[in-house]
Amino acid sequence: MSEDHEYAETLNGKNPLSLQSDCENCFGLCCVALPYAASSDFAINKDAGQPCPNLQSDFRCGVHNNLRQLGFRGCTVYDCFGAGQKVSHVTFGGNDWRQVPGSAKQMFEVFPIMRQLHELLWYLTEALTLQPSRPIRGELSLALEETERLTHLSADSLMELDVVAHRANVNVLLLRTSELVRAETLRKLKNLAGNQKTYGRGADLIGANLKGADLRGANLRGAYLIAANLKGADLRVADLIGADFRDADLSGANLTDSIFLTQAQLNAAKGDGNTKLSPSLTRPTHWSKIKA
Repeated sequence: MSEDHEYAETLNGKNPLSLQSDCENCFGLCCVALPYAASSDFAINKDAGQPCPNLQSDFRCGVHNNLRQLGFRGCTVYDCFGAGQKVSHVTFGGNDWRQVPGSAKQMFEVFPIMRQLHELLWYLTEALTLQPSRPIRGELSLALEETERLTHLSADSLMELDVVAHRANVNVLLLRTSELVRAETLRKLKNLAGNQKTYGRGADLIGANLKGADLRGANLRGAYLIAANLKGADLRVADLIGADFRDADLSGANLTDSIFLTQAQLNAAKGDGNTKLSPSLTRPTHWSKIKA
């Protein structure tokens, strides 16, 4: 089914690498702008706008190599889709919040807005690589161009942006993309489709035993898959947008050609050397490297 994806180095002149976090070119925004509470993901409480105690003067994390061991698992899961470097060097022109303290509050408020826009860019970029999306490719391209335009607005304009409404408009196209892609796959698998389970959007599959399950073409949008057993499951061409994979076991699962899967979702899950991934995603370093 790999023909459904047409991964390329550039798309409409856009480099997908710009949608990946680049901490070397960011002012540590996720370490300051975002709040977190003491939990299994974070060792301490931190308010929004308060720098993490592990953030160094050069905006690097002082305990980056030991985050999980020190109780900061949440930091290893988070992905800004490249919003950090966009806000740092485009919106605020390379002037960091320490050099210009008066910009700090606005910079921290703009960052989550930019993150949402960059997440949409990730989904739209992927949607345009999917062959079955050709009937709506023009609409997807326009949505991509408009979303990219919004990321270049001034900080004041970004603060006024109705990002919720924009997300809703884009989601209509993403849903249509999903339906086109999955319908084609299910047609190919029509002799087997009767044996497949169907799930509604936001399905509660917390702790579910889905070991070896055939989930090809499944609609798992927003599904709760926390701690689910997905060992050896076939998730090709499954719609995984917004699915919660925290502590889900993806060992040996096939995620090639799954649609709208993000790095953050993988980072939150467990896996191993046998987990099959699409080329746009990276195997998390905390996954077992030994093939079973």
